[in-house]
Amino acid sequence: MDSRELLENQLRNIFGRVAYSHKTHEKRGEFLHSCFQWISFAQIVFSSFATVGFLTVIFNEGEIFAIISASLSVVILILSTCMLSFNFAERAQVHRSTAAQLWFIREKYLSLINDLRMEQDTVENIAERRDELLMELHKVYSEAPNTDGGAYRKAQKALQKNEELTFSDREINHLLPSSLRKDVDAKAKNNDATS
Repeated sequence: MDSRELLENQLRNIFGRVAYSHKTHEKRGEFLHSCFQWISFAQIVFSSFATVGFLTVIFNEGEIFAIISASLSVVILILSTCMLSFNFAERAQVHRSTAAQLWFIREKYLSLINDLRMEQDTVENIAERRDELLMELHKVYSEAPNTDGGAYRKAQKALQKNEELTFSDREINHLLPSSLRKDVDAKAKNNDATS
């Protein structure tokens, strides 16, 4: 195996790990943001019911409403404590920020692999750029929050089953202006003819 192939194998391996890390932080951020939204919604709903219960107590409509209103107030207190203790919104933002940084590094690795394949630069120069990227990656990882197994499994499903990192030529064609599209039908016909 020559040095170009060895370097490409290493870059591909790092690219894969960064792609998984990016997606894992993205999924963890989505989960935390979802928790924040649900708890906020629950706070609003329970506050509304507690207010109605409080108003009925004021107008002497019954003891049961006082008990319900007091119970809902306890639930609201618990939800508010959760929001303050776990700080879902801020933690979600940190994961999103980490994911954005990792996305950028992932794209740099992809470009590096492409440059290596196109033989646009020497192996030594690409290895030097790889080392610089490793330092950049180390900085992001050292400041990144922890993720969990659930986020990793969601990332794995997103990348392997849902193919969130890949696009077919047809999908890309829909995103590009017609002047930049590939003729995928002609390519398919040529493949069928040679088979």
